[in-house]
Amino acid sequence: MLEATDVTRTPRLSAPPTWLVVALACAGQFLVVLDVSVVNVALPSMRTDLGLSAQGLQWVVNAYAIAFAGFMLLGGRAGDLYGRKRMFLVGLALFTLASLGGGLAQEGGELLVARAVQGLGAAVLAPSTLTILTSAVPEGAARARAIATWTAVGAGGGAAGGLVGGALVDGLSWRWVLLINVPVGAVVLAGSMRWLAESRNGDGRRLDLPGAVLVTAGLGTLAYGISQTEAEGWTAAATLLPLVAGLALIGVFLLVEARTAAPLMPLGLFRSRAVSSANVAMFLCGSAMFCMWYFMTLYAQNVLGYTPLEAGLALVPSSLAVLLGSKAAPRFMPLLGARNVAVIGTVVAAVGFGWQSLMTPAGNYLTEIMFPGILMMLGAGLTATPLASLATAGAAPGEAGLVSGLVNTSRTMGGSLGLAVMSTIAAARTGDSPTLGALTEGYALVFRTGTGVLAAGAVLMLVWLPGRKPAGGASAGGESARISEK
Repeated sequence: MLEATDVTRTPRLSAPPTWLVVALACAGQFLVVLDVSVVNVALPSMRTDLGLSAQGLQWVVNAYAIAFAGFMLLGGRAGDLYGRKRMFLVGLALFTLASLGGGLAQEGGELLVARAVQGLGAAVLAPSTLTILTSAVPEGAARARAIATWTAVGAGGGAAGGLVGGALVDGLSWRWVLLINVPVGAVVLAGSMRWLAESRNGDGRRLDLPGAVLVTAGLGTLAYGISQTEAEGWTAAATLLPLVAGLALIGVFLLVEARTAAPLMPLGLFRSRAVSSANVAMFLCGSAMFCMWYFMTLYAQNVLGYTPLEAGLALVPSSLAVLLGSKAAPRFMPLLGARNVAVIGTVVAAVGFGWQSLMTPAGNYLTEIMFPGILMMLGAGLTATPLASLATAGAAPGEAGLVSGLVNTSRTMGGSLGLAVMSTIAAARTGDSPTLGALTEGYALVFRTGTGVLAAGAVLMLVWLPGRKPAGGASAGGESARISEK
């Protein structure tokens, strides 16, 4: 294992404009988040072309999400130790090559492997995007706006996935939802090599590879066990064994982290009220909101008969709403406080989920897709920015990449496990005869469950997140994040 040296490199070229650094960091974030959702509208085509089962379709999404979540902490620590620019470039190159492999896959197994490698590349890349951005922009109102832009671009990547995927599937084929990353990744890679400056906070520690393997294996095994409940039930050995094994692996991971000299996830971070509460809130919100695009596109295509492009177009208002919420959040945070903005956003999203749960097989577009979708994603945008600000503000320089990775991990980990649970809930309600009415009932139950999860998340935020209003235009949550355990 390579040892890191305590070096911060000064770029030989004149420093690029701040907006260019922010743009490159946001472009990397857009790509990795886009690929969480872009495949959703392509799932029926993938199933037909590669002969995937219903469970296989779920793993097209989850293979990416679990590798992304499981290795993101490792990616964040690697950026701190070996250089943020270096890890950004390595992750982007791996992501781009895996996209090429997935687009050329001839069997379902090849596609799933490519998606997992994509997730690994995204995990190396994503933490550096936020750290590069915060390093380039001084703390204060400017950083709050930059974080809001990063959040909006990330949210927009998830939201635009349906439209981009629909256009590519209808105009070309499902393969292009992956192949499109190749030219875009190459352009971002070239620009990043030219303009990004290197920085690191190496302290001679080693990467905790055993911890990364344990947490990824634990999450993957746990998600597999949850997915088995759809066919086997909760009491079958095929379900209980992976569930127990997954929990055991996560338990071993926590023991390793408590004992190792250089843990992947220092458990002491969670002594900070801001870090622990914001990440738990991210996990809960992610478990509900991550599923929204998946089930909305299935509802539009499987029940309402939309084409992939029509399904993507139907979600454009939701895509715009999440961008609006992300950009509006920092304007309200100095006035209301980061905690209150996060709570309001979660309540708005919960109202949208509740409305969406009233869907019918007839499917009036305005009242059963557009308006509830706008509320769900407006709330998601309002919630994400203050939670990210609370979790990352005030982090020590040597922990910046780690805390950034933890934020993304909590959201994606919640989303991957949430998708496994929600898919099981939908399948249990649908039963063995998937008529249009039965499919609708299954999807509606998912949104009712999401409503309850978000309501619980809003209560948790209200009582646990730090409540002090940030002074002036400060980092929108930076002061709150520095509140001690009182």
